[in-house]
Amino acid sequence: MEISEQLIALKERVINLKDKIQTEEATKNALIMPFIQLLGYDVFNPLEVIPEFIADVSNKKGEKVDYCIQKDEEPIIIIECKHWKEKLDLHNTQLERYFTFTKAKFGILTNGIQYRIFTDLEETNKMDAKPFLEIDFENLKDAAISELKKFHKNAFDANKITDSAGELKYYNEIKNLYEKELQEPSVELVRHFTSQVYSGRLTSSVIEQFTKIVKKALNHKINETINDRLKSALDKETEHQSINEPNKVQNNLRPEEIIVFQDEERGIYTTQEEVNAYEIVLDILSEKYEKERIVYRDTKSYLGVLLDDNNRQPICRLRFNRDSKYLGLIDAEKNEIKVQIEKIEHIYKYADKILATASFYENAE
Repeated sequence: MEISEQLIALKERVINLKDKIQTEEATKNALIMPFIQLLGYDVFNPLEVIPEFIADVSNKKGEKVDYCIQKDEEPIIIIECKHWKEKLDLHNTQLERYFTFTKAKFGILTNGIQYRIFTDLEETNKMDAKPFLEIDFENLKDAAISELKKFHKNAFDANKITDSAGELKYYNEIKNLYEKELQEPSVELVRHFTSQVYSGRLTSSVIEQFTKIVKKALNHKINETINDRLKSALDKETEHQSINEPNKVQNNLRPEEIIVFQDEERGIYTTQEEVNAYEIVLDILSEKYEKERIVYRDTKSYLGVLLDDNNRQPICRLRFNRDSKYLGLIDAEKNEIKVQIEKIEHIYKYADKILATASFYENAE
């Protein structure tokens, strides 16, 4: 089994087991040790993985980091573990102390669900304040899988990882800033756009008024771009079939066979059936929400419908990539409840639940 398949299997394990795990030690055994193993390291070989690795800190002796991965009997990665319910923001300083007093080039802070990977890009032998790579097994992305492959025992090259870490760090920070600006535009961004379309004085009340306009305009433009790409892809597909298969018209294909958008590199294929189902969800929500606020993002496993293009506000998931169709409903705890449907029109049966989920995010705000 390839590492990408192992990571996806671990994702399912995390989702299925986390609520049953009560202690930090159980988190290590059930979630973190399997992660180390899938990277190719033998957790039962003390020459490769040392538990409770002594990392004496300044005048404190006997300080221990949970795991140290070694190569050629030299530390290369240290891992500090926490219970899966703990917030990692509280523990950066602890890992930083260990990092300074070991020879390891990389430090990982994890609760078994989230993994934050650090190095010393800004000052040699001093751990950066921010990780250059973050992994979330509840929202595992293809880009993260590609980066994790570099940490596999058979591929590990500290210099190559470090060379790409700087760009990756700032790339991820810019993406996060971009997402934040879409959700809550900063005053600087609002001023930038407003000053080019509004000739009056930019008072605080004007900035407040334009903050809503800028947010709506940016999100609307993104949705327009996505829809244009989908339409273009569908037009090309139709044109391709009319040229290469003159005796077979597009209408003879079932919706699940029509690919309206594809990203071969990430293995994502959006079908006409998924788009049709999304439009049903859109129809359900349109009685209370502007259509521009309801968007979808496709993944390898499902097509997710989001409120305000925010992946922290999932409304439902359309799982049509197998023989059976499933609608993933999201409860107030953001747990997914899968229900099997025979036809996409059956989504209307769950209109109340879909509306309730969207309302939950509105009320939370």
